[in-house]
Parts: sequence; C-alpha cells; structure tokens
Amino acid sequence: MTTSTKYTSTKEAIKKLESYCAYQDRCHSEVITKLYSLSIPSNEHDDILVYLIENKFLNEERFARSFARGKHRISAWGKNRIISELKLRKISSTLIKYALEEISNDLYLETFDRISDSKWNTLSDTDIEKKKQKLHAYLYRKGYESDIIYDKLKELSQS
Repeated sequence: MTTSTKYTSTKEAIKKLESYCAYQDRCHSEVITKLYSLSIPSNEHDDILVYLIENKFLNEERFARSFARGKHRISAWGKNRIISELKLRKISSTLIKYALEEISNDLYLETFDRISDSKWNTLSDTDIEKKKQKLHAYLYRKGYESDIIYDKLKELSQS
C-alpha cells in the first residue's frame, strides 16, 4: 500500500524532483509519472520540467546514453532489448541511435561471446537440439540479433 504525498508548494515539489533526478539519470516519462505521484497539478508540469531541463537535472540524451551503457555492461543486454526498453520510455529514435553509439562493436561481441559460452556450459541437456533451443531463447530474450545467435549456435554445436 503506497501513500501519495501531497506537496503544498511547487518549490517543495521541485526540491523533491531535483533529488529524484540527481540520484540517477531519469527520462521525461519517469519524471512525469513522479509529478503525478506527488499530486502536482497538471498545469504546473511544464514549468517544472523546463526548470529541471534548464538546470541540467533532466537530460534525455544523457539518460539514454547511460541507460544503454549500464544495461549492456551490467545486465549484458543486446541492442534489441535496449532499443525496445528505450522506446517504452518514449525516447526518440535519434537519441536511441546516440545511445547505441555508447557500446563499441568489440565490447558488444565480446559480451555476447562471454554470456553465450557461459550459458552453453551451464546447460545440462544431452540432446544438442534442445540445448541449442534453450541458448537461442536465452540470447533472444537478452536482445541479441538472430544472425549472430545462429552463427554462435553453429560454432558451439560443432565444438
């Protein structure tokens, strides 16, 4: 059960949102959701968003870039998963393109190989086709492209 705190002044709400945005990069949709949860009247949302942007608390490009870096580095997500998650957060396709530039091709393939090999070695199926299906499903959920998945499956099943 969550309680919604009502802020009596815009100034108080801005302080709360400054902390919210300073803690970690946020996208506009997250901040808007927070505005509603703070019971801020809709007619004040634009002014607050402008203030946060002008004072560098809110920056969609910075958010998209750090999101892509973090999700790839920490969660080993592939580009497809990162793209769909950013779209879910209403990030523009231009900013998504910039965000993907944060992941070098070498790092991307290195991460892909590392998690593929690791997962392959933990799968205990004796049926090679089942093992390949499980690895494919795992990598696909992570957001990797089908062509590199199939190449890797071919490589692993021959070794």
